[in-house]
Amino acid sequence: GPQSLTPAVIEVAGSAASPSWPGLATPGLAAVAAGLALQRRGRRRAPCKARGGEAVGTLPAADSWIANMDLAAFGKEVHELGMRLKREQTEADQKHLYKMITWSRICAFVGLSTMWMGVNPLSIFALNLWTHSAWTMMGHHVGHGGYNRTDSTGRYSSRGFALGSVWRRLQDWFDWMLPEAWCIEHNQLHHYRLGENDDPDLLERNAESWKGNDRYTMPFVSMLLWKWAYYAPNTYKELKVLEMRNKKVPLPKNFDPQEPLTLGDMAAGKARGVLSFWELFTKVLGPYFLFRFFALPLPLLAVNPAFYFSAVCNLFLADVVSNIHGYIVVVPNHAGDDLYRFERSCKPKSPTFYLRAVTSSANFATGGDVNDFMHGWLNYQIEHHCWPDLSMLSYQKGQPELKKICEKHGVPYVQESVWVRLKKTLDIAMGRTFMRKYPDAYEREADMHVWKDQMDRQPALA
Repeated sequence: GPQSLTPAVIEVAGSAASPSWPGLATPGLAAVAAGLALQRRGRRRAPCKARGGEAVGTLPAADSWIANMDLAAFGKEVHELGMRLKREQTEADQKHLYKMITWSRICAFVGLSTMWMGVNPLSIFALNLWTHSAWTMMGHHVGHGGYNRTDSTGRYSSRGFALGSVWRRLQDWFDWMLPEAWCIEHNQLHHYRLGENDDPDLLERNAESWKGNDRYTMPFVSMLLWKWAYYAPNTYKELKVLEMRNKKVPLPKNFDPQEPLTLGDMAAGKARGVLSFWELFTKVLGPYFLFRFFALPLPLLAVNPAFYFSAVCNLFLADVVSNIHGYIVVVPNHAGDDLYRFERSCKPKSPTFYLRAVTSSANFATGGDVNDFMHGWLNYQIEHHCWPDLSMLSYQKGQPELKKICEKHGVPYVQESVWVRLKKTLDIAMGRTFMRKYPDAYEREADMHVWKDQMDRQPALA
């Protein structure tokens, strides 16, 4: 049967519970210790002490808060707040989900019932909101398990939502991406390796391949087509790579699993030996493409071919707008010269994990269902990365409290208009500015972690 979109939780070596997935299992303590010893070896000595006990140099002014913070106390407060919010989830959270689903379906009704009336902004806007909300709110938060504790029907559980068949995709969340692939790329790799080179959504790293004029044009081109040209193939690539590792099938010699995979890269042969165009089309892109743009408006063809043509045009333009809308509220969540990148991985639910969730994420304007609906609830990105499996309503409740905890401990909590964040994101994509590098010497060694696939890529650590 289909796997859950949320990871299992196991006890690791007597430490706090942390997620584990097939092929991404935690290595033995000896391997971890060896890896950490190698990474610490040769580090220069300097007067002040880091949290792990090793000596480091003076921090830049922008990073001075790091040396003054009580990380353990900060992590404890954030963890306890998340646990309280989880306990307080009730039927009200489920009713709030139904309310958002109703709003999404109203958008669908408006768009579908008017799309035959020639190309018009009402249909395009409504169809965009339908597609956008189904992904960023329903598919996203249900897929993380935000309603596993409150949904008595099982319909909105991560254990089956949109999984297993085209029919379930059509019923629950039908978009360019395959939900099972999204589970690997987003729920696992992005969330638990945030801001690292292993984070598949790290814009600064992904944009390094753009050279010359492409550095300035590709960010805008990407807005128009990124869901099907980047997200669909890249998420499916992550699923295929995991399957190959689980089967102990070696990856092609010149294939770099950390590199983003686009349709253009596939045309250049960069996915050879991992996946083919035909497989990507038949299993991922094709079902959505054929249904959304041809089968869905087909009844109009029997009434008037002009109605059918108008509907197809509106659906196509709505998809372009949905790509732009998604880019604007998704990509700026983790890009900007005031957010951090990291060298190594950390244990889930550790103090460092919570610190990274805050300092490598940005919120937009929060509060009010209409505002949050338009942002796709991605305006609570800091809270979502701290506690991925909470409901949308819980993020509304927890946001002011988490912000106060950050202020208390001097941890930078970034919240700005989505348009300000978009400008900072484009600056990163174009190479005008750069993300901050978290000083590795200040990492809390007790929180550091080496994933199984990282060990496989670094045999010296084994």
